[in-house]
Amino acid sequence: MEPCTLLDYVLALLDHAGVAQGVLTHKESAAVFLTHPATTQHESNVYRPLLCAVLQGAKEVGTSTRTLTVQAGQSLIVSNALPVVSSITEATPELPYVALVFPLDLDLLRTLAASLPQSSTHRATDPFSICLAETDDDMKSALLRYFQQCKTEETRHMLAPITAREIHARLLIGQHGGTLQKLVWHEIRSDLANPLVVGELAGRVGMSSSAFFEQFKAVTGTSPLQYQKDLRLLHARNELQTTGSKISEIAYGVGYESPAQFSREYARKFGRSPRQDRVSETVQ
Repeated sequence: MEPCTLLDYVLALLDHAGVAQGVLTHKESAAVFLTHPATTQHESNVYRPLLCAVLQGAKEVGTSTRTLTVQAGQSLIVSNALPVVSSITEATPELPYVALVFPLDLDLLRTLAASLPQSSTHRATDPFSICLAETDDDMKSALLRYFQQCKTEETRHMLAPITAREIHARLLIGQHGGTLQKLVWHEIRSDLANPLVVGELAGRVGMSSSAFFEQFKAVTGTSPLQYQKDLRLLHARNELQTTGSKISEIAYGVGYESPAQFSREYARKFGRSPRQDRVSETVQ
């Protein structure tokens, strides 16, 4: 019999793929499923625009100034690329942490937001890029239908896009729709290799440097320069672990003028040098 809940369905997918710990990238739906049988240490990562629904267990996600705890039955909604630190705080072998990540289409969100009736527009009270919301039954049902529709080619092409549109629409009219409506128009982009000039960024959006700085910090939980530094280091770490490029090449590639400065800041953020990080990844 077909699993009747979203958690049952995700557990069945993980079991079928033989994933008892780690990540399952589901190419049919473009979603990612995660499971872990124990709590974890803090890990740095970049969250792209996404919906992350925690189905079992709990985790903490935060920046240097904000931390959110996400329990089973809750979702994170992320509207901008954001450097974060996260850890799984509730998980056991009997009841492992289980979550799904559904990537958001900002162009679709903008299209839907523009067509919202004025009466359904919510006032944004918190500009932070991460919203915490209850995953209500309607959203769980839509997500479950979407994954089921992705199973066959016919329904994947004919029905799944309709349900994906429904999921995006439910986010916009939901509890934190006002924040999401506001933020999808201000996607933050950062050119890692070039210096970030706050005055230039402020001018592009018609704001003073001080107003832009305050708004940026409210949205991301960090300053523009720290935001770019975190993105640079996270991108560099990915390059270290997935390519054979020299450490100096990686440092220059993400905008550092000195490999020594890069190594110092890398070790300060991750607790070990780039060379140590590469060796440990190779050993694993």
